[in-house]
Amino acid sequence: MAKTRVQVSRRCGCVDAETGRQRGVTCPRLPADDDHGSWYFAVQIRGLDGQRKRIRQGGYTDPEEAQAAGRALAAADHDGAGAGCTLGQWLARWLATKNALRPSTRQGYATHIRLYLDPRLGKIRLHKLTSRDVNGLLTTLASRPSPTGRRLSPATAVRIHATLRTALNAAVRARLIPVNPANGAELPRPRRPHPVVWTAGRTARWHQAGERPAVAVWTEQQLAAFLTSVAQDRLYAAWWLAALRGLRRGELAGLRWTDVDLQGAELTVAQQRVHADGQVMVGPPKSAASCRVVALDAETIQVLARHRERQEELRATADAGWQDSGYVFTTATGTPLRPDYLTGRFRRLVAASGLPPIRLHDLRHGAATLALAAHTDLKVVQAMLGHASIVLTADTYVSVLPDVAHEAARETAQLVLNAASALGRQLGS
Repeated sequence: MAKTRVQVSRRCGCVDAETGRQRGVTCPRLPADDDHGSWYFAVQIRGLDGQRKRIRQGGYTDPEEAQAAGRALAAADHDGAGAGCTLGQWLARWLATKNALRPSTRQGYATHIRLYLDPRLGKIRLHKLTSRDVNGLLTTLASRPSPTGRRLSPATAVRIHATLRTALNAAVRARLIPVNPANGAELPRPRRPHPVVWTAGRTARWHQAGERPAVAVWTEQQLAAFLTSVAQDRLYAAWWLAALRGLRRGELAGLRWTDVDLQGAELTVAQQRVHADGQVMVGPPKSAASCRVVALDAETIQVLARHRERQEELRATADAGWQDSGYVFTTATGTPLRPDYLTGRFRRLVAASGLPPIRLHDLRHGAATLALAAHTDLKVVQAMLGHASIVLTADTYVSVLPDVAHEAARETAQLVLNAASALGRQLGS
């Protein structure tokens, strides 16, 4: 392969009094004044479209520095990947080649690129992107509202940075850039919201001032009251599975009767229905650990059996209008449910119940809290939820029901009292 020619020249920032333009290389002082002007290089390299284009870059203090920078860019171009592209061009190319992404992940990447990365950094040449540019983006994200008018949370900023870092890692592997400028960025420290229980005090504050936690779970009495109030709801079995077995919204919408084994007392989470690019798509569960077998108790088996009987009644009523989709939770004509329909219906049922508000996903948090309150082994709870790490399970579900906390306090104090009694001594009053 022929060696790419790098042209090095000197450029002046002086403004010509007659034309009002920068003199550039025509300034009469350049040949005589070593301290006047800066050096730049020009080189022809390929873009991502394979077309060669002339790249100019200046600001160097001496010709050797400009020559070295030009040769480094030309060397990257020899790998044939298109070293002359902008960051925006690379992000578009990178996303287009990610064929194995889950629909929700692809949508997240596309949103980050469209709303944040491309508008703020997209025009910068890939080889010129610096860690200062990346830190500047993070500072902007933290100080300015998002395009929707809301201030971004630290967790969202971290996810946007993760998208950029992943794309630039691919650029490093493609030998377009030597190092990833997104590594070592000054990231905000988001706090993971932990579930808290709707105690009497929190419920009173909600009634008085509308104050509500970011993530909240019901007590067992509150959950029982809700399930009693929706016992005749057509999707009662969905609320039951979310509340007691911890299924996610997409997993409920994607559950098929072929995934349910009532005789074997178990169901298999094998797929989910999610929103992506304005439509509902069927895909694998959230992670490898989310592909799991969930054990069913006798009451849950009865709930699902009754649900199937009701669905058969709907089938008979609809007659030729019934669509045999094979899903457990469907519309009145048998078509699969949209995940957002489950969210909206649950919100309306909670409002009608008069109970303190929780989200549909909070039922999953509540299922973990109830399981731990029932002295279920943490490893079993991890498997039920489909978490990849037991650390995540332990770190997230640190909340306990009030009665369990009081019992733990009593048992702890009793240990000390029993030890004192064994010594023939009495503590306290």
